Amino acid sequence: MDPELEAFIPLFPPADLTDPATERKNFAALAAGLPPPDTSAMEVEDRTVSADPDVPVRIYRPHRARGAVVWLHGGGFVMGDLDTEHPWAARLADASGAVVVSVGYRLAPEHPFPAALDDACAVLAWTAGHAAELGVDPERIAVGGHSAGGGLAAAVALRARDEQGPAICFQLLNQPGLDDRQETWSRRNFTDTPWMNRDKAAAAWRHYLGSAPATPYAAPARAADLSGLPPAYIATAEFCPNRDEDIAYALRLLQAGVSVELHQWPGTFHGSQAILSADVSQRQIAELGAALRRALAG
Repeated sequence: MDPELEAFIPLFPPADLTDPATERKNFAALAAGLPPPDTSAMEVEDRTVSADPDVPVRIYRPHRARGAVVWLHGGGFVMGDLDTEHPWAARLADASGAVVVSVGYRLAPEHPFPAALDDACAVLAWTAGHAAELGVDPERIAVGGHSAGGGLAAAVALRARDEQGPAICFQLLNQPGLDDRQETWSRRNFTDTPWMNRDKAAAAWRHYLGSAPATPYAAPARAADLSGLPPAYIATAEFCPNRDEDIAYALRLLQAGVSVELHQWPGTFHGSQAILSADVSQRQIAELGAALRRALAG
């Protein structure tokens, strides 16, 4: 473990999702304790995307942006909202120079699959349809997210490909949750890792899937065909249950002819980039922004 990160482990709440209401409060408290982002170089606006039901979004619009990313927050499908994601969405907009459309998708278990995916797809369609208003090139729209949001972003890319939806130029997947199965080495063996462990990951998937079968749109690792998907940047954390499924997904994308940049961050754990004082966290956040900037400029 990176020593700068290890010192903060006692401050993280136990990795548990048995009581979603309590965990949402803990998650919100963690986010509220972060240093506020600098939004002086961008416009920040709350909007509502018309859908069934409507979807709240928060738009971060840096000056002279050329592209946009539909950004999906983490939280195990159960936690998170526009406010908890504010520190990260603002930093991503600042680091990348892209318009970030942060999505307040519906949460499980009250709203199991496919509610969150439907919300994300509705916002992608809205973003593509409002590209001129947002001041971006409709050919430069990406999807991305962290943890559960990364899995949702991968699912959006799959569904957009299959249903001839809006064109997506890039996937930015940070420690994504892609597989509901407990089959990889990291998923089976990381039983006591900070913030996310085997049991918490399993609980997140139970909440998200409910009684529905796991399809590729719920768990993208189940997709048999990954050809024709947008280029991807995939980042993994060394001590994260999702690590091996993310690396396997990156390899499968490559084998399907999809260009991939894969970055495995040593000494890190799931969500440890929230420890902003650590050098490795600063490099992770900067690299996410740089990867998105490169993709939207290409």
